[in-house]
Amino acid sequence: MNDFHIERRLSGLIAAGATALIVVAGLSAPVSAATRHASPGAAGLGDRLYPLLGNGGYDVQDYDLRIRYPEKDPAQTVTGDVTITAVATQDLSRFDLDFGGESVGKVSVNGRPATFSRSGDELIVTPSRYLTKGKRFWVTVSNFTATPIPANADSPAGFVTTVDGTIMAGQPDQSHQLFPSNDHPRDMATYTISMTRPAGWTAVANGVHVGDRSRGGAVTSVYRESKPMASELIQLAVGDFTVQRRPSVGGVPIRDVVPTRLAADLLPKAEVERSQLAWMVGKVGKYPFENYGSLVIDTDLGFALETQTLSLYDTSLFAAPKFVLDPVMAHELAHMWFGDSVSPNQWSDVWQSEGHATWYELIYALEHGQFQDYTGQADLESYFKAVYARGDRYRSTYGPVAHPLRSDSIWDVFNPNVYDGGALVLYALRQKIGVKAFDALERAWVAQNRGRAAATQDFIALASKVSHQDLRGFLNDWLYGTKTPPMPGHPDWTVTAPGGSAAKALSTPARAFPHR
Repeated sequence: MNDFHIERRLSGLIAAGATALIVVAGLSAPVSAATRHASPGAAGLGDRLYPLLGNGGYDVQDYDLRIRYPEKDPAQTVTGDVTITAVATQDLSRFDLDFGGESVGKVSVNGRPATFSRSGDELIVTPSRYLTKGKRFWVTVSNFTATPIPANADSPAGFVTTVDGTIMAGQPDQSHQLFPSNDHPRDMATYTISMTRPAGWTAVANGVHVGDRSRGGAVTSVYRESKPMASELIQLAVGDFTVQRRPSVGGVPIRDVVPTRLAADLLPKAEVERSQLAWMVGKVGKYPFENYGSLVIDTDLGFALETQTLSLYDTSLFAAPKFVLDPVMAHELAHMWFGDSVSPNQWSDVWQSEGHATWYELIYALEHGQFQDYTGQADLESYFKAVYARGDRYRSTYGPVAHPLRSDSIWDVFNPNVYDGGALVLYALRQKIGVKAFDALERAWVAQNRGRAAATQDFIALASKVSHQDLRGFLNDWLYGTKTPPMPGHPDWTVTAPGGSAAKALSTPARAFPHR
């Protein structure tokens, strides 16, 4: 994606608070005969697991999102405006945005009023003039409303209320419950995020803090994420939070966000992220973003999540022993490279994110003396031998590593075979090509794909190139086969035949805390 430079508009935003940049009333004019060749954009990007997620016909370059929190009440309904800058990828007569909030006030396209309608989570926009393929346009949705819901580990929601304020947990398909967007990881974009709330509350978002402005008892904070970001990774934490800034690591600023009343207990436990960041840089190369940190919330979220530059955790994890907390934090940090900077091209590619994060989670535990307590296994070989034994059961229940069978539940997609099964694929690959080539591949993958979405076949092609071997057959069998292939170097390893529930064959209890 191209970075959309908005310095002039950004300075105006800070000066004007959270007012909409473009608000035009009225209805659209009829489409002329000259536009008959234009056609509607698709109501989805055709993702196999989430067919209506995202939208066709355009490529988003930048979001300018402005949310207003009228009172100090975590359950309050918020209002907002968003200006989306995009490039048309076809001649567009109309297009969709993903939006699941309560209401929409007005919509304009290129400063002209546009008509709109809603169908489920689709916001259907018809501009007064068709949009030309290859040309940049902007759409402003004004005065939309959304209400957060309580965290629910069985059905995680995007816009979440806690006792201290609200946060975002949008993966994989819930960020559009707060704001209109092209809500698919393939369409990464830059963001300016503005949050207006009552004085006394704190507001933190992805990226760099640009500035604050106070007016009439309210404070507006502006953040800029200048690196491409998938909508599922957005974070807005607004409430009674404390922000602690820590010394930079290799030039990367660190900041943590926790409930003010729990700061004394939680903040010391997050300190390990500084040494972990240096460790990960040593493994795979330069950190891809402007800053990093942790956001801890006091609720039963039920998982940890890699929201970009600000990993999300709940207090149940931070109450766990250090040998559990530290590897999980390493997992979320690893996602900054694998899953955030390099996004899945479609949700079937999520093994690339979770398999890699699980790999570095395990390597971190191994190298820091936590492995046996964390996994119940003596070493990496023992661990993966146990995972290998479950391989056919995982594939039968959940589908191949890179081809989850269904998405009826979020846990159908984020299943054990994309976590441990994905890490097992990496172990098999390292056995096949050797440690030196494997380490070179890991660095090349994140360096060459930084800031864009990449597909499983891209990984296979790069692995073949780096190793100087044709790995197409080998990796396609491991990633798409219904049976677990032989493990290189371990011809004695065997699998357990399918039968019974693979859910009962999850990792040891020490690794039972879900993380995405």
